[in-house]
Amino acid sequence: RVSREIGSAMKSVGEVMAIGRTWEESLQKALRMTDPAIAGYQPHDEFVAESEEELNRSLQVPTDTRIYAIAEAMKRGYSVDRIQSLTAIDPWFLWKLKRINDMGQILSEYTPKTLPAGTVLQAKKSGFSDAQVAKLTGSTELEIRALRKAMGVTPFVKQIDTMAAEFPAATNYLYMTYNGDEHDLDFEDKGTMVIGSGVYRIGSSVEFDWCAVSCIRTLRKLGHRAIMVNFNPETVSTDYDECDELYFEEISTERVMDIYEHEAAFGVIVSVGGQTPNNLALPLEAAGANILGTKPSDIDKAEDRNKFSSILDQIGVDQPDWREMSSIADAKAFCNSAGYPCLIRPSYVLSGAAMKVVFSDSDLERFLAVACEVSPDHPVVISKFIEGAKEIEVDAVACEGTVLNYAIAEHVENAGVHSGDATLVLPAQKLFVETVRRVKRISRQIASELKISGPFNLQLLAKDNEVKVIEANVRASRTFPFSSKTLKANFIELATKVMVGSNPPAMRISLLDNEYVGIKAPMFSFTRLVGADPVLGVEMASTGEVATFGEDAYDAILTSMISTGFRIPQRSVFLCLGPLEAKMAFLPEARCLISMGLRVSCSQGTYDFYKSRGLDVHLMHKPLSK
Repeated sequence: RVSREIGSAMKSVGEVMAIGRTWEESLQKALRMTDPAIAGYQPHDEFVAESEEELNRSLQVPTDTRIYAIAEAMKRGYSVDRIQSLTAIDPWFLWKLKRINDMGQILSEYTPKTLPAGTVLQAKKSGFSDAQVAKLTGSTELEIRALRKAMGVTPFVKQIDTMAAEFPAATNYLYMTYNGDEHDLDFEDKGTMVIGSGVYRIGSSVEFDWCAVSCIRTLRKLGHRAIMVNFNPETVSTDYDECDELYFEEISTERVMDIYEHEAAFGVIVSVGGQTPNNLALPLEAAGANILGTKPSDIDKAEDRNKFSSILDQIGVDQPDWREMSSIADAKAFCNSAGYPCLIRPSYVLSGAAMKVVFSDSDLERFLAVACEVSPDHPVVISKFIEGAKEIEVDAVACEGTVLNYAIAEHVENAGVHSGDATLVLPAQKLFVETVRRVKRISRQIASELKISGPFNLQLLAKDNEVKVIEANVRASRTFPFSSKTLKANFIELATKVMVGSNPPAMRISLLDNEYVGIKAPMFSFTRLVGADPVLGVEMASTGEVATFGEDAYDAILTSMISTGFRIPQRSVFLCLGPLEAKMAFLPEARCLISMGLRVSCSQGTYDFYKSRGLDVHLMHKPLSK
């Protein structure tokens, strides 16, 4: 429902910075940096135009996908002049885009066996990735990588001149390019690579930059040469004073391995930058990199829903009933068997993207038709959604399966609101002692079974002292900075020491000794997005957060609400409550609001309920209601 048109009102939540020696090279890098699913300048699934009229409108109206509309237009044979007349983009840029398009057409005429070294070099100078070349020539990324290395086509490391060419540059501010013929520095000491978070987006933001910076600072304290790989100019991790070497580069298997091989690095840390670097653990190991911390095969056991579910069954840990479905008919059958509501999760989602709670067959059909493809190649995971359950988060650090430190937090909202949008309370204030005991035991069991060495995060459900595991993330989570600052114990510093083999002692904290309560509350940008629905759900929507502290949870939560722009009502409030249980639960608070002298207005159903119980409330009709 949100309009994708861009104009004078800012909508973006992040940015990338690509560095190269030609515009084509830099642009293709930049496009890949915005999303790992994007190969470069070429038509993309994000943009679909079935008719010429639809394509022309997409060229005329600026949106976040217009660059792919231009690629589609060039593929269909539109001339530069025609595209310029529709877009009003300077022809200089369009001719550069056409050069990339033409290079792609040239590559598509070859197979790996007939591909000349000169063509490969020109493609790389134009910013084509190994994956792009592989797709155009009917090969695989690894085959193209091996082929170009055999041809001697490899990138060169260049320094960014911070002296404006007035003096020789001697900086650790680096990038890689194929438009060169020598390296700008010598590779001597083996360093430890840390992969950053990349672009800020909903679900992955500054919290992972805090983790990456804490990691490289700890490495340097321990005497390790810290090599940072990131491309986000908004981050502290891309300040070249923070590390021994900064590569302003793509976070991909190809580029990380290029750096790893040039530097002859000691190892790579992928667990402090969020999900994007964590996804590289298996392919990097397959390419020969030494992944520090938890083994990639054990990370995969947590990421693969089938493997993780089997592990939970083996160790006797409960989980919501779930199935992986490859057809709409199977999905319907499971939902009717388990009983609605159910949670739908498409394959390979980032931070709750495209997830939905459905309450009927029609809900299910509508969501699967609009939001995702269901097929054997693109299965969906469907799980029973437990209503009225409390969601619990555990942030922890383990060493070879033994938990060294942990934090247990609870969500104010019941399960059903994404963890990134929920209000988090640390230490948890309203959990049963038995629930906390079970959460600790489950955390120890999972850490031991996955042989975790480094940071990890668990998300769990609790209802009537029954605890079920939703998922495990064998990496730092977005709550690690909040947990560390609230408990005055840097979880990432401890995790880094574990991952490089420093064997640190346990740093256990008594959650009962805190003299204050911390609250992490979300910040939203709905007012900037035309057509946005401000109702929260399992798909993350917040673009920021605040952390506040108070003597108790009520003091802290009020401060957090004011920090996000909430204004305390002075004269009146409006209540529109849902089911009967919600109206009953809020009855004491409604009486309290009236006793404070506030005028309480209600929608029809809420008005009838409270009026029948003697409350002085006033009727207010909903918009468009009769």
